[in-house]
Amino acid sequence: MAEIDGARLDRLIAARGTSQSEVARAIGVSQPTIGRLISGETRETGKIIELARFLKTTPEYLIGEVESPDLAAPAFAAPEDAAAQLDLVPIDEISLEFGMGATLMDDDHEVVRRYVPADWIAHFTKSHPSLLRFARGRGDSMYPTILDGDLVLIDMGETRLTRQDEIWAVGYGDLGGLKRLRSVGRGTIKVMSDNASVSDEVFGMEEIRLSGRVCGNLRKM
Repeated sequence: MAEIDGARLDRLIAARGTSQSEVARAIGVSQPTIGRLISGETRETGKIIELARFLKTTPEYLIGEVESPDLAAPAFAAPEDAAAQLDLVPIDEISLEFGMGATLMDDDHEVVRRYVPADWIAHFTKSHPSLLRFARGRGDSMYPTILDGDLVLIDMGETRLTRQDEIWAVGYGDLGGLKRLRSVGRGTIKVMSDNASVSDEVFGMEEIRLSGRVCGNLRKM
């Protein structure tokens, strides 16, 4: 583990107009721990990233590898910048869990942004990443195709039933689910489950709302 330069740490704390106690609270250690780092009684800490971030510097400065506290400031790259360098694309994971039985469709949900390889996504769909969402299925009506808790990739760029017998994120009434759909004529849609113990249902086209097509499934281990 790299050793911190106590004298540098002391000067930087003063330059930032803060105190040992404030630094300690910010990174989750005791004030005596900061004091021991400054005095040289101890020179190692597992909190060097947090320490550098709070003091608006870099680990390289704290361990004496660079002379200026601002020289290596870009070390903490924004996620978007790092993603661009690694050819990753952002896809939001929605906490709304489309039921594989039936789950309330609610637009008020939390979103977690995930970054995934662009070439991996290309295996599933050609749609732009902004049109894609991850979501977790719940229930067993789509067993064995989708298991309870599997993470599915939904292409929200597809909202017209142009593919028969594929799985869609679909709403009907106030309910929603991951279901296999088939047009059966006269403006009606058959909503099907892969689990043989779950009965199929038929709805009028006007009763169906397509949120997107399920184009990928990340099977949980």
